[in-house]
Amino acid sequence: MPVQKTVVKKSNTSMVLIVGALLVVVVGVGSAWLISSKLMSKGASTGKVPGSVVTSTSAGMLDPSIKYDTATGMLVDGGIGGEGTQHLDRDGIPAHYVYMTSSVLDLSSFIGKKVQIWGQTEASKKAGWLMDVSKVQVVQ
Repeated sequence: MPVQKTVVKKSNTSMVLIVGALLVVVVGVGSAWLISSKLMSKGASTGKVPGSVVTSTSAGMLDPSIKYDTATGMLVDGGIGGEGTQHLDRDGIPAHYVYMTSSVLDLSSFIGKKVQIWGQTEASKKAGWLMDVSKVQVVQ
């Protein structure tokens, strides 16, 4: 009896799995991009807290249940050692600067103005005083 060769074809199962995995990744990344762009367009990145007042001379609001620290001086761009995005020049002495960040306000529109700030002091390694600002008001 003659011997017959049987040819076994490899199934395309591995190719289907690879294409399926790539499709899942592409759909996931696309969905995340769409969701984040919709959130951004609805004002999630405006730096404004709902209910806060923003004018040319002030921004932010204070919670009456929180005790805030306050300081007055010239708002200048730049932090120190990666801490803060701006600082408050209180009397020209760098040791007296208040370095600031804000999780709720855009402080950049007040640069170059004498302001009073209200916020909460945070721990820092480089800055002598680091504050998360909740309210800013032009005083001069």
